[in-house]
Amino acid sequence: MKNILYYFVKFWIKTGLFFYYGKITFSGLENVADARSTLFLPNHQSALMDALLLAVASNRKPYFLTRSDIFNNRFVTPVLHFFRMIPIYRIRDGRQNLIHNEAIFARCAQLLGKGESILMFPEANHSLKRRIRPLTKGFTRILRRTIEQQPDLDLRVVPVGMNYRNANCFPNRVHIKIGKNIPLNAWYDAKDPESSPHKIMNAVSEKLKTLTTDIPSIESYEVILRQLDELGVDYLNPEAVNRVIQNLRSNIKIKKAPQKTNFFSDFLKVLFWIVNFPVLVGWRAFIKPKVPEAEFLETFRFAYALLVYPLYYLSLFLVLSSQGTILFAVGCVLGIVIINWSYVRLA
Repeated sequence: MKNILYYFVKFWIKTGLFFYYGKITFSGLENVADARSTLFLPNHQSALMDALLLAVASNRKPYFLTRSDIFNNRFVTPVLHFFRMIPIYRIRDGRQNLIHNEAIFARCAQLLGKGESILMFPEANHSLKRRIRPLTKGFTRILRRTIEQQPDLDLRVVPVGMNYRNANCFPNRVHIKIGKNIPLNAWYDAKDPESSPHKIMNAVSEKLKTLTTDIPSIESYEVILRQLDELGVDYLNPEAVNRVIQNLRSNIKIKKAPQKTNFFSDFLKVLFWIVNFPVLVGWRAFIKPKVPEAEFLETFRFAYALLVYPLYYLSLFLVLSSQGTILFAVGCVLGIVIINWSYVRLA
């Protein structure tokens, strides 16, 4: 029964993602086609959306290492456990709590030993900045535990690039690039376990920098980002964007790419606002002001849409069917669904 509920919720979320994003593309799925023990290591931009998209893309049932503070609510905790989320403690959670991570790492090693998959964000925090931040050692401790317990385990370490057109805007598009497995024998030396973590961290970091847009300069970040935006680069193609970054100089001015006017798209946007007015007002007036961080905006917006739209469509159907025929009500609701889908796809 528990598995049935899990897969029903996953189907619901997958359907919601299909209608929410204008386009979701994947590359490298062949790298995780089988069910081997896998540690997914994606970059982290958009809070829970990164995990949801990767879970759907990989067609696996992974465990998620998640910041421990969200487990503080006793009503939310059972839901998190149901979705296979495991708390991980950070320095900001208090140094006295870091000792709990040892048990977490041991559990993760056991799960990998049983052929399970785990998703962990090696940057340890989220950020909207288009760059790979320094990685933390947490995932290397899990790998070391796993190798020490089962040295012959066929364990796959898979870096993943999460690429959003704009992680904070709607409609949005995303490209998930799943990298090739990083062989552990290239970095782990049982005779020198102390230097091994740095080798694997460097290997994962360098690979992530090829799977997503990486603006390495902190000092010139805003200038380079503005140049990229003015050039109109496609952030869903990180290889091309990174080549542009290599040829940019922070002290030159870029001629802004001309913006094309799309009257049909503008018309769809107006139509979208008209047919969804109650839902959009509810979002802007009551939910959006309560979003705690900019990185959570997309997560809150998706959760709101996932919960509210089925109720909205059902309410419209009941009201319209009470005033006319069922066929008329179905036609009107279906028309709104088509308008919404068209707006998201073409915007």
